[in-house]
This record gives sequence, C-alpha cells and structure tokens, in this order.
Amino acid sequence: MSDPSTAGAMLELVRTGRATTRADLRRLTGLSRTAVDARVAALVGSGLVQPGEEPAATGGRPAGALVFNADAGVVLSVAVGRSRSQLAVFDLEGRELVGDTQDHQVGVAAGELMPGIVERLRTMLAEVAGPVLGIGMSLPGTVDSEALVSIDSPVMGGWDGVPLAPYFAELTDAPLLLANDAYALARSELFGPGPRPRNALVVKASTGLGLGIVSDGRVLTGHRGAAGELGHTRLEAAGDLPCRCGSTGCLETVAGGWALVTRLVESGTEAGHVRDLVAAALTGDAVARALLRESGRYLGEVLAVAINLLNPEVVVLGGDMGSAFDLYAAGVREAVYGRSTATATRDLVFVPQLHGDSSGLVGCAAMAIEHILAPAQVDALVTG
Repeated sequence: MSDPSTAGAMLELVRTGRATTRADLRRLTGLSRTAVDARVAALVGSGLVQPGEEPAATGGRPAGALVFNADAGVVLSVAVGRSRSQLAVFDLEGRELVGDTQDHQVGVAAGELMPGIVERLRTMLAEVAGPVLGIGMSLPGTVDSEALVSIDSPVMGGWDGVPLAPYFAELTDAPLLLANDAYALARSELFGPGPRPRNALVVKASTGLGLGIVSDGRVLTGHRGAAGELGHTRLEAAGDLPCRCGSTGCLETVAGGWALVTRLVESGTEAGHVRDLVAAALTGDAVARALLRESGRYLGEVLAVAINLLNPEVVVLGGDMGSAFDLYAAGVREAVYGRSTATATRDLVFVPQLHGDSSGLVGCAAMAIEHILAPAQVDALVTG
C-alpha cells in the first residue's frame, strides 16, 4: 500500500474526485496545511494539477480548489492483431484525441510492420499537444511484460522474442507497457466512468479465443502471463482437428474465427476475415448465423467450467464475434446454463464490451495511464 501522505497519493485523491480542495486533502491525509501546500505546489509544478476556481467561502480562509490536468501529457495506444493495427493518442483521462486503424497482411513480420506503426504515431502526434508519458501495446498470444516481447503467438508468426521497445525509442523515451489482447480487453472494462465489475470473465472472440479474468477488481495474468488461454483447451467435439498451435482438438478448431471463416468459404460465401463472417450474419446469411451460434455453444461448454470455478458476476463477450452480441450470446448462454451450477449462474449476466470496437485501444491506454499516474511514479516525477 502506498503512503497516503505523498504527492502521488494526493494526486490520486484529486484525480478520483475524492478531494477537490486543500482542505479535503488535509482531512483525508491528516497532514498540516504547510505539508499539504508543499505537495500541492509540487503537483502544480509538474503540470498534473491546476488550481481551479475558488469555491464559495464557508467561513474563514477559502479553500483552494484543485483540478487534475488531463492535458499534462498524452499516452500512445497500440493494439496489433492478426490482420490490422489500431492506433490512438489519449489524454490522461482516457479520452481519445486522434486515432488510426489500418489492415495489414496476415503473417507480416515485426520488422516490416513496426516502423510503419511508429511513423503513423508520429503523424498523429503532430495533431496534439503535450509530451508522451507512456505507451500501452497489446498483441495476441502470450507476452513477456518485463522483457517486452511476444513469447508464444500462433497468430503472429515471427514476432516471438523480437524486442519491441527499440522501435519506439526514436519517437519517445516514455515507458512501454505490453500485454496480450485479452488482458487489454479486460483492463478496458475496469476503466472509465460508471460501475466496474469486481469479478468478471472477459472473452476476446475474434480470429482466436482468449479470456481476461477479473478477480476482486484486478486482472489476473497467471504464473507466466498465460492465464486465459481457453482457445487451446481440448474439446471432445473437436476430435482430432488440427489447430494452428500445432496441437489437435482445440476449442479454436470448431469455435475460433479462423476456423469459422474456412467453413463459411467452403459453403460458397466469400470471406477473408471473421469480420466478414459477422457482417454476413448480421445481414441474414443463414450459414454465417448458424456458425456464430454454434461457436457460442462450443465456447460456452469451456466457459462453464471457468464460471463454476471463479463465480463471476458478469461475462463480457467482446472481440469481433461479440459485435453480433445477441446471436453469439444466445449460443453461449445455452451451453453455460446447461453446464454450470445454479449457484454460479443465479446472478450472472452477459454483456457486450463496454467500449465497443475501441475496447482494445482503451485497454492499452488504461495500462499506460494507470502506470504513469500510480502514486510511486508520480512521486518520482515531482521529486525530479
């Protein structure tokens, strides 16, 4: 637990709205007027806090209002997938200032894609003001968040072990935060206004299948950052179908977007990505609709085990297949309610992802913002 008397802890009180004046800070921290004024002065000097308008006097000396300055800097958000990259610049309150999404060739190497990503970020930064304070980035598969490399991604062949931080070095010396795409999606559900789930399962259902696990308000990563790899769970219905991971009988072989697209094309419908399948389903294509519903049922079989074990209050269905929420959720619910315990499903709700198609970007921005505004980081900043 951080020291509640530091400048960083005081910024957290101001940023979350628990303190709007110096008087509030004195009351919440127990510090003297002199001590609070010194820490507030350091925060003002860093640009993270601005004195606001004075509130109406209630007697005695007026308490100075304090406002978190969301324009003190920006963070970069980079969500790289199998066939597209989403980029954006966010302010420190998580508002997207400028964004750019582009498709790329499946199987593109890091050395080919990353320089273009950096140039696109440079172009976007020319449109905004403020220093870059952090970068949040996500990739499919398992990543090493300390070494800042992909370590196991069947989708992004050739990326494993490639250092990613050096690509950003010519753009900024701000810290890079790296996570897998399901983790970033889960972080997005905990970021922004409104109530946040304490215990949730956040499904990333797209080309592949991943799971973000929220327990007691925190996203779990597991021992080697591989928590939530449900797409490669063996499923009886998958038999010995070959999976792109090199194994056979994985859930993805019957429920992953790449497998569904193959079956849709075999039926005579042209499609190159799971987004094409979803679009066909939403416009009434019977085969596409049946494939999505079936995928939901297969996912629900595996998800039911996680629901029985973790007892979440909500299941978030995100990713490209989550865009056809009603259709996809119907299949998931059918299997979950048939296989989970009555206690585990009594209060369970299924919802679409909070931030829509921008959820991955928001999750990456959240990683960067929460890192740089953590009390210890702020204390280091204001002390030089």
